[in-house]
Amino acid sequence: MMKIQEHTPPLAVRKAPTWQDYVVDSGLAFVGAMLVTGIIYMLALYPRIPNISFVYLLVVLALASTRGLYPAVLASFVAFLSFDFFLVQPLYTFTINKVDEWLALFVFLVVAIITGQLTNAFRQRAQEANRRERETRILYELVRATNSEEDLPGQLAIVARTAADIFAPWGVTDCAILLPGTGQRLEVEASAPLPAEKVHLSADEEATAAWVLAHGQAVDFHDVALAPGASVGYAPRAIVRSSSAVARPLRQFTRLLSLKAGHNAVGILRLSIEDDPQHFTSEKGLGLDLDHSDPRTTFFWTFLDQATSLIERTRLRQEALQVELLRQTDALRAALLSSVSHDLRTPLSSIKAAASSLLQEDVDWDEEARHSFALAIEQEADRLNRLVANLLDMSRIEGGALKPEKEWYPLDELIYSVLARMQPRLQARAVTTSLPDDLPPVEIDYLYMDQVVTNLIENAIRYTPAGSPIEMGAEIKQGQMFVSIADRGPGIPPADMERIFDKFYRVSAGPRGVARSMGTGLGLAVCRGLIEAHGGRIWAESRTGGGAVFRFTLPLGRTEGMQHA
Repeated sequence: MMKIQEHTPPLAVRKAPTWQDYVVDSGLAFVGAMLVTGIIYMLALYPRIPNISFVYLLVVLALASTRGLYPAVLASFVAFLSFDFFLVQPLYTFTINKVDEWLALFVFLVVAIITGQLTNAFRQRAQEANRRERETRILYELVRATNSEEDLPGQLAIVARTAADIFAPWGVTDCAILLPGTGQRLEVEASAPLPAEKVHLSADEEATAAWVLAHGQAVDFHDVALAPGASVGYAPRAIVRSSSAVARPLRQFTRLLSLKAGHNAVGILRLSIEDDPQHFTSEKGLGLDLDHSDPRTTFFWTFLDQATSLIERTRLRQEALQVELLRQTDALRAALLSSVSHDLRTPLSSIKAAASSLLQEDVDWDEEARHSFALAIEQEADRLNRLVANLLDMSRIEGGALKPEKEWYPLDELIYSVLARMQPRLQARAVTTSLPDDLPPVEIDYLYMDQVVTNLIENAIRYTPAGSPIEMGAEIKQGQMFVSIADRGPGIPPADMERIFDKFYRVSAGPRGVARSMGTGLGLAVCRGLIEAHGGRIWAESRTGGGAVFRFTLPLGRTEGMQHA
């Protein structure tokens, strides 16, 4: 789910000074300088304090740091003239009799102008530093917000919202991001402040956007009906202006910008702009200008590069995921073919050999030999049946079609039944069971649970030395039934403890790896799927003194449900 992104405060727009600004600056400069002159005149501070003229520098500094260079320079000249007129002998004239007073006033004027220029330069540097800090923080917050989103639509929605917010002072009323969709047709993936589903492109806009995507140039899309002085009933039409064209801006237009990663265009940024003259004066909209070389447009193009890299990074990640998926699919296919082909061939070869022996007419087999061949055929057929069952159950588990048909059944009877069926394979082993007489029945699918116990016992037989014991037990703990099947084999390496339940995974190190060709790597994966379908869990542990123990749990329900089963 996409997170709600807070609105980003817009960047401050630096407008060109108007005549009202010049009037205010002139008034402040004149009043400030004359006020200092009046104080000096009323208190008769000159010539008692020869250097009193430098008090004017306070006014110059204040104006340069708050209003700019023009009022500071103007205040310097007003101070120079008023000091000469009202304070220097002869009074009320601009005549100066003494050379040293001329020199002092000239030095004051030069110092005042230089002070104003330096202070204004520091002011501009401070403003520039604040602007860059603000831009850097916006880009940082943009990266952080987009990284918190997992899907591309959510990330693009954040980019569109941020662009609409921070560039609003430059006339941006709407921002949309268009990406190639089905059949390379451009589709609106994100928009702000309007939702993407409410943004509809006209046929002219679609054609223009496709041209921008193909050629990588910026294009202005004007609506003539919105132009000043349009007559009533004037039919609206579109005028497309390329980035290389120069035309008189209209009152409202749409700008289409290509989002390019290297030489490839990955999308389109669509900006709806109100062409207020205050927005497009000396700075031409701070980045809405098409001139990449203008340093004032750096942030806008950096912002676009960030959006482009976001789209490109997501596209590359999706391609990497597809490549990894194909690689894993090929690996699984190869493992399936390798495992199944071998495990099908082995029992089929045994069945073929036993059946061929029985069909030999030139050999008079005794009854014991015939029974041995028939038993081999039966055991290998059962092995084939279990292999096919594991494959089918694995496909049902992965497809989500596994639905156990549960009924109440004593688990100890199921375990004894499995042991009796597998007795021919367990003749050389000591099998110990620890099953309390008061074990309550559990709600299970008998066939599925039979397969779980069978797979775990076969796993113990396959990966342990011949003649080693097998121990089975069950107990009630924490409202669940815990079942364990333990062996005294070489154990399981800690690195493989979790992965042994993955399909087609077989332990490759140690003595267990010697027998890895005997299994498909599906038995334990099927066990996990079947146990989880019953609401339990399964895991493996190493035993003290050597060996491994497999445990699984089954939830205990109410036994009165047996009467309704």
